[in-house]
Amino acid sequence: MSTEAEAGQERGLRRELRFWEAIALSIGIMAPGAAMALNGTLPASLVGRAVPLAFVFASVGILFVSYAFIRLTSYFNHAGSVYALSGVTLGARAGFFSGWALLGTYLAFTAASTAEVGLFGQAFFDGTGIWPNAEWLMISLVAAALIWFVAYGEVRVATRALLTMEGLTVTLIVIVVVVIFARVIAGSAPNGQSFTLSPFTLPSGVGLGTVALAAVFGLLSFAGFEGAASLGEETDNPRRDIPRAIATAVITMGIFYTIVMLAQTLGFGVDKQGTEAFASSSSPLGELSRSYIGPIMADAINFGVMVSAFASALGTATAGSRMLFALCRDGFLSRRLGETSDRTGAPVNALAVVMVIAIVAFVSQRIGGVSAVNAFFYPGTIGVLSLLVAYMVTNVGALRFLFLSRRVRAVEAIVPVIALAILAYVLYANVYPVPDFPFNIFPYVVAAWLLLGLGIVLLVPGLARRIGANLAEREGLAVEESPGS
Repeated sequence: MSTEAEAGQERGLRRELRFWEAIALSIGIMAPGAAMALNGTLPASLVGRAVPLAFVFASVGILFVSYAFIRLTSYFNHAGSVYALSGVTLGARAGFFSGWALLGTYLAFTAASTAEVGLFGQAFFDGTGIWPNAEWLMISLVAAALIWFVAYGEVRVATRALLTMEGLTVTLIVIVVVVIFARVIAGSAPNGQSFTLSPFTLPSGVGLGTVALAAVFGLLSFAGFEGAASLGEETDNPRRDIPRAIATAVITMGIFYTIVMLAQTLGFGVDKQGTEAFASSSSPLGELSRSYIGPIMADAINFGVMVSAFASALGTATAGSRMLFALCRDGFLSRRLGETSDRTGAPVNALAVVMVIAIVAFVSQRIGGVSAVNAFFYPGTIGVLSLLVAYMVTNVGALRFLFLSRRVRAVEAIVPVIALAILAYVLYANVYPVPDFPFNIFPYVVAAWLLLGLGIVLLVPGLARRIGANLAEREGLAVEESPGS
């Protein structure tokens, strides 16, 4: 190896993470605290008391979707996540396209989650009286600076911070859930709610198709489960730990989400009045905390959700910077974006691009008069649509790589086929019936982003060849038998 190559290797990402630090990124991006604070209301408006049933459907669905990532990361490890997984299985052009789609997701999610910090920070400061009528933009700007600072440092610090922050929020939510169950079972609930398992059955007049539509919103709570894959070059034993991290994150969050949604459903009540209150709530966990425990707990939940949103933004900034780093290291844009810090090993130049784009996005929305809620939902919706495309390409790659070459049992081919059907349905449900403005234009925004990526890889001379050569030469990307096969 040449001196120049050795120097490049020394400046590369550092392999220093363990299993729990890898799983932290997946859980951090999913942000279970923030997901549970908002993602039950729309399903409640569709299926009433059956929100937990919808989340069971969603949990099973995401297990099918995650199969491709679990299987492929036992063969390949790369900072580019789906960029490499699709590139090796379907070719360089498909890899760039998939990576480009996921980069769009991480850029959008970083902006959305940072705005969400401002949203719940505003609720916390206003509720406690620390800062009445707080300005969400100021809170989000401070959060962005802190995210940038933490992500600039060693990746171990970032992943441990993610675990700590999500651990705090989940602990607060668990306390609320336990109190709700205790009071409902004991018959001391605020409005006489009682314990029942009817939320796992179909209400009268609600069909399986409606539950499946509600499950779409449950599936969105798992967005980012693949985050650990972007740490493939920084984990000590990636072919073992990355698949385990993804599988563990999906399974544990599926159980957690279902239990929390059952508690929220029972907490509001399973009758028409209760489900309507759930569906119309702007902060279900906050309201339940206030009525079942007291205002101090409601403030604590708002603080916890703010922290969870911060963790999510930190996770997407970390993953997004590694995606951009991987693309540029292999010949896209500037090679400087494919360099890392000598001191921390972080892809600092790529991180700067991710953070600047995120900051411009939420500041522009505030200048345009967009509320904190919509400053979260608008880029969040854009990110989800792009994410679904990246997931679909990866599952097609898994079908080709795993089954045409007979690396796994042929009967398992049904899993990615079902996953593709689920993803196609979720994508369809997000664009038809045509949603209200401005959500009706977001599919066109995503289409323009994807077409730009497709145009780049097709029209830039030699880009696909350079990507293919670099993917083939990168450590860990030579096809070999999975240790778990």
